[in-house]
Amino acid sequence: MKEAAPRILIVEDEVIVATEIEHTLRNLGYRIAGRTGNGDDALDLLAGRDIDLALLDINIKGSRDGIDLARIIRQRYNFPFVYLTAYCDRDTLDKVKETMPYGYIVKPFNREELLASVELALHRHAATSGDKLPNRQLLNKGLPCKLTEREYEVLRLLDGGLTYRAVGERLFISTNTVKYYQKAIFQKLGATSRLEALRMARNGVK
Repeated sequence: MKEAAPRILIVEDEVIVATEIEHTLRNLGYRIAGRTGNGDDALDLLAGRDIDLALLDINIKGSRDGIDLARIIRQRYNFPFVYLTAYCDRDTLDKVKETMPYGYIVKPFNREELLASVELALHRHAATSGDKLPNRQLLNKGLPCKLTEREYEVLRLLDGGLTYRAVGERLFISTNTVKYYQKAIFQKLGATSRLEALRMARNGVK
């Protein structure tokens, strides 16, 4: 079976530029997970869509800018993001470095730059994330309160970068039930965020 094309979220508030990005990506064979120029709307898309990579402009409408969104992606989700912006001054670069992006494209961009940045970001993420979770029996050895089989399955799917909705669809449970399992996982691992829980599970709970 042919592997489905990656799904890309476009966060860009210049309509002409966003349209050009979408058109270029579709011609390159990618799927569009969503498109918005508003940081607040982007939060809804992050929570409700299956996304493999995000292209983030920095200065956008709404109460959240692209750097805020990048921090949220790092904290809550497990997929790469690439900045696509007209700014390349030292102050901006210092701010974005803290978020550890998978790429940085300075506008105006061309088709080749966009393709190279997206492909390298997806490849780097796949090479560095992988399925590094220990099996449930090994993980439970370090836990006073053991993960159930269903909790471990939720953890494994979250580690794979799936959204709450996607996890629910995979396991035939509601989004609220997924969040309930995640809360239980956090308590058992002693974590306060998805990123922290996954790091602790991969590295072994001390």
